[in-house]
This record gives sequence, structure tokens and C-alpha cells, in this order.
Amino acid sequence: MDHKTVEDYILGMPGAVREYPFGEGVAVYKADDKMFALISEGKEPLRLSLKCDPGLAVKLREEYESVVEGDHLNKKHWNTIILTGQLEWDQVQDLIRHSYLLVTGG
Repeated sequence: MDHKTVEDYILGMPGAVREYPFGEGVAVYKADDKMFALISEGKEPLRLSLKCDPGLAVKLREEYESVVEGDHLNKKHWNTIILTGQLEWDQVQDLIRHSYLLVTGG
């Protein structure tokens, strides 16, 4: 999964926008003016941070070594996924949608 593929999927969510409130290097994706995804740009493998239900967040961290507590984010509500291929693209898409729905109430 490359940066463009992930970003295109994220920006395909209704009302999703990309901003750089923390400066260059960290793309922040928002919907309804709330963050639901972050990408640390220029890193390999790609690091994608997503909001997550707290119970699911812990379960994912226990199950996958490529899912860790959110980088510089609330550890209870955010995971960072290191896109090494351990999670399939459809799983990553599901987690992006989950994060989006958490912030939009959809």
C-alpha cells in the first residue's frame, strides 16, 4: 500500500479534507472538522494513525505487531498502523471507514 493509494481512499470519504496543522510531514485528514486519520509523510513503511473504538484498539494491538498505540495521540482512542503488509488492504480500508464513522457519527 503506497501513500497515494491510502490517501486517495481517505479523501474519497464524503467531506474529507487534508490539512497540515502540525506543519509539513504530517498530513491530517478531517471530516466535520474532526481528525480521523494522519499519515506521517516520507516514512517507509507508511505509518497511518486512525481513531478507533478503545476495545477494538487494544484487540488489534494484541493481534498485530504492526498495530501500535497512536503516535503522539490519545493512546486509548488512536492506533498507528505500520503498513508492512501484515494487514490486508481490505482490513486497512475497514479501519479507515471505522475511524471516519466514529468522528462523523455515521
